[in-house]
Amino acid sequence: MSRERDNGQDHPDQVGADRRHRVVLIGDDGVPLATGDPSDAEADEFGAAGGEQITDLVEQPAKVMRIGTMIKQLLEEVRTAPLDEASRSRLREIHVSSIKELEQGLAPELVAELDRLSLPFAEDSVPSDAELRIAQAQLVGWLEGLFHGIQTALFAQQMAARAQLEQMRRGALPPGTKATEPGESSPLRGMGQYL
Repeated sequence: MSRERDNGQDHPDQVGADRRHRVVLIGDDGVPLATGDPSDAEADEFGAAGGEQITDLVEQPAKVMRIGTMIKQLLEEVRTAPLDEASRSRLREIHVSSIKELEQGLAPELVAELDRLSLPFAEDSVPSDAELRIAQAQLVGWLEGLFHGIQTALFAQQMAARAQLEQMRRGALPPGTKATEPGESSPLRGMGQYL
């Protein structure tokens, strides 16, 4: 039985030949950031240019998570409590030191991005409540975007691994048998000499 692809019709020779699982990581702007093919040796290489995984861009994830949680909590406090000059000055110091600490846990690409986005406060004056809220909200938003990107990359890696596992399972079956769904009994069960 021979199958060839002709005008959208499947022919027996090529069933599954052009069926390749492909995982595409889409950015917030709808532009594909990375693609992966589970059959490739580098199926888990989702991420930045040069083959670097997006999850590798955060060198110290626990530290970044702790600082991110602290910054988010500070933002909530700034929103609810009126701040005097001393507390605004202290919050400015915390904001600056938080960014420095974050940079120690990030890859150089992310440090450069964070530096471009976070503008320093004026040295000669204490920032207003609004300036502090905006700076904190911007940092929290950036961190949430980073965490969302990492979660998306991890999900894409899991999907690629799952597709690769399914592909391996299909290849490991004896010729003429089909994979059974979970809970479905195998057609081979009960056909041997053993009980």
